[in-house]
Amino acid sequence: MHFTFENGVGRKKKEQREKEQQMEAKGILRSAALQNYVEMNAYPREHEQLKKLREATVEKYANLSKMEIPVDEGNFLSMLIKIMNAKNTIEIGVFTGYSLLATALSLPEDGRVIGIDPEIRYYELGQPFIKKAGVDHKVNFIHSAALPVLDEMLNDEKKQKQEFDFAFVDADKHNYQNYHERLLKLVKVGGVIAYDNTLWFGLVAEDEDEDDGEDRFPEQMRAITRHIRDFNRFLVSDPRVEVSLLSIGDGITLCRRIV
Repeated sequence: MHFTFENGVGRKKKEQREKEQQMEAKGILRSAALQNYVEMNAYPREHEQLKKLREATVEKYANLSKMEIPVDEGNFLSMLIKIMNAKNTIEIGVFTGYSLLATALSLPEDGRVIGIDPEIRYYELGQPFIKKAGVDHKVNFIHSAALPVLDEMLNDEKKQKQEFDFAFVDADKHNYQNYHERLLKLVKVGGVIAYDNTLWFGLVAEDEDEDDGEDRFPEQMRAITRHIRDFNRFLVSDPRVEVSLLSIGDGITLCRRIV
């Protein structure tokens, strides 16, 4: 009988490889077989234009394509919007527009989605697919940082206050709480705000003190992880919302406004 003992250096290298593989994947599933199974059962229902946009994003932007929500999360958001009978929605952080298109496809003919993003070049890739899907009339893209737009919505007394049924946030994590405060005034009571990446590749559960000098937890990732941890703690104690943290994609938190 033969035993192989893994020394400390070998173990650390193995952990490093596993960490890198996890960071390369979109979402928190650590099992490749399970990831493939989820994809196999999610992709057959993917709309043709969503599929083409997803493939075009991978081809054009390679590693940046991880910023797009995965197909199973898109399916979930689509069903949620339909169950809610949502008509007036807003999205903060658009990238190439996969989640924006998924939302537009889920809304009724007279439904509308506002998408806000400071980077228009990514959205320009998705525009033709939104048009080919026949839902471009539902989409209002605003090329801007989100906070000034939200503040204008709240402060413009000349216009009737907009009230949204649903909001999806997939943008700069350090501003999640700032978005939250504004969206709670814009989303109606009973409406839902969904925050993406709230499990952040699973790093929210990692112990930073166990790095042992290894650069397994890059500073940029540390900073974002801290922002998300702080935001998750904040939501748990926020009496204005009901909260559900779901392990879909890279983690998504649903906040239902109750007051």
